Amino acid sequence: MVKDMTKGSPMKLILGFAVPMLFGMLFQQFYNLVDTMIVGKTLGVDALAGVGATSGINFMIIGFCMGVCSGFAIPVAQQFGAGKYSELRKYVFNSYICSAVFAVVLTAAAVIGCSAILKLLRTPENIFVYAYDYIVVIFAGIPTVFLYNIVSGVIRSLGDSKTPVYFLVISAVINIVLDFVFILNFNMGVAGAAWATDISQLVSGAACYLYMKKKYEILKFEKSERKMGKKYVRNLCVNGIPMGLQYSITAIGSVILQAAVNMLGSVYVAAMTAGSKIFTFTCCPFDALGSTMATYGGQNVGAGKYDRLGKGIRAAGIIGIVYSVAALILLYFFANYISLLFVDAGETEIINLTHRYIVYCALFYIPLTFVNVIRFCIQGMGFSVFAILAGVFEMAARTFVALALVPVMGYSGACLANPFAWIAADIFLVPAFIYCRNRLIRIS
Repeated sequence: MVKDMTKGSPMKLILGFAVPMLFGMLFQQFYNLVDTMIVGKTLGVDALAGVGATSGINFMIIGFCMGVCSGFAIPVAQQFGAGKYSELRKYVFNSYICSAVFAVVLTAAAVIGCSAILKLLRTPENIFVYAYDYIVVIFAGIPTVFLYNIVSGVIRSLGDSKTPVYFLVISAVINIVLDFVFILNFNMGVAGAAWATDISQLVSGAACYLYMKKKYEILKFEKSERKMGKKYVRNLCVNGIPMGLQYSITAIGSVILQAAVNMLGSVYVAAMTAGSKIFTFTCCPFDALGSTMATYGGQNVGAGKYDRLGKGIRAAGIIGIVYSVAALILLYFFANYISLLFVDAGETEIINLTHRYIVYCALFYIPLTFVNVIRFCIQGMGFSVFAILAGVFEMAARTFVALALVPVMGYSGACLANPFAWIAADIFLVPAFIYCRNRLIRIS
């Protein structure tokens, strides 16, 4: 079911779109949590640290894939908002072809280069094998990342945030079952967790595509619409590549930070791994608001309703602020108990370090709200290059922390990396949004 976000209350539209997407993201993070829980509880702290040591490079490569797909969906949302459905279908077809090309190239490059990158990151020897065994399988599954994200991105661009959720639920169940089978029954170690992720993504992506092909009349292609076109490929890349680079550039700072944490030892790597998993789970509402604003911004720009952009930012900001306060209270009192999902109660040092990391982050969830809301709205408006610049600010902040604060403050310095990055991005994004909106008004 498609949804027009150019009419009606922005608050109601954003909530109605974001809540189903939030449930999907929570399910996605839930099975990621299960991966980590099983690894930490059954394979030990070194295996947990090995998986965690790949988080920076994982975010850099997989984040690029997801960003490209999100960017490809922007012209689709704009054409939907403008009511140009034939053009919409041409963009969808070309996005499939471009996604396939990107998937093949990135898979080959990532699989071949992952060992060298782990060495460059100074991954500790006692966890190197775990890190490699996990990340090489994850990278082999890059085509499944493209499959699910391009299909779900197209569906969301039409205003339907519910359908992808149903297939994520199926994926989560499959992933959890395969985790137990591969790790506990087949003794496949950390590679088993990675294979479970790849297979579940493949199933959810394929099922989502087949459903979309059958149910969405607006996506029934005419023969003339199944052609590659330079205009479409160029516009897709103009939107997709900057969004992908935004993730990757942001991740460069995370990779540099990961290298600094790796030098502190596997205990600190394990603590940051557990903390990052909790953080990622609790940040799903911010991600849902961001993805919502990309569709909201794209449809309203396509319809020429620029006055609704600021109203959408305010509505999403209010939602994010309320959640940020609630999350801080919850995490301050319960982060220690949540940490027990990943390590045994006897690992008191790791538990305390995990609590410190997640509370430092939660104190700055309000700045994170506006990073997601404003950046994704700008992307939906068609100014994807500004997302790269925001990513540069985040990268610079994390790099500063890694090079200047971690050597002096140790782990506490590393815990400040995300807050510094979010504040730096907001300093750029707030005036950037005002500029982009005013420019659209001038040229309309």
